[in-house]
Amino acid sequence: MKTRFLGGALAALLIAVPTAFAQSPRGSAEATVGGATVSIEYGRPSLNGRDMLGQANDGMVWRLGADASTTLTTSGDLDFAGTKIAAGSYSLFAKKMGDGWTLLVNSQTGQWGTEHDASMDIAEIPLMVHPGEAREQFTVVLHGQGNDGMLHFEWGETVLMAMFKAD
Repeated sequence: MKTRFLGGALAALLIAVPTAFAQSPRGSAEATVGGATVSIEYGRPSLNGRDMLGQANDGMVWRLGADASTTLTTSGDLDFAGTKIAAGSYSLFAKKMGDGWTLLVNSQTGQWGTEHDASMDIAEIPLMVHPGEAREQFTVVLHGQGNDGMLHFEWGETVLMAMFKAD
């Protein structure tokens, strides 16, 4: 009887511990593009007076959110300017490249956001960098119109953006 109780208590603890360390609220974005449902689930850290994107060094991989990895799920195939992403679920990261950023699409999901395994990257997509309105909390925006989609990562006064199509 004690063994069963301890096993249950240990299982409950293992489930509760990652949640206890999560500091940022979770957010989600969803759009329909060409009949496909595209959604992103992510952590929403706040700047708290910092310039996080400005601190990124060339070649640095950034986790695109906070806590658990940011996850893209699509029910249909997508095309990011010739880079094909098959229907499924993926973790998203960004990599600082000179004055720009690249979106890394990674086949591993469910990991903590800082656990990026580059060997699992399936695509690198250039992101357009635009000035935006001041955004204290990291925000992901998805828009769909017909077969065209637009993905924004907004934080501080910066918008990282990618256009895509339903394939």
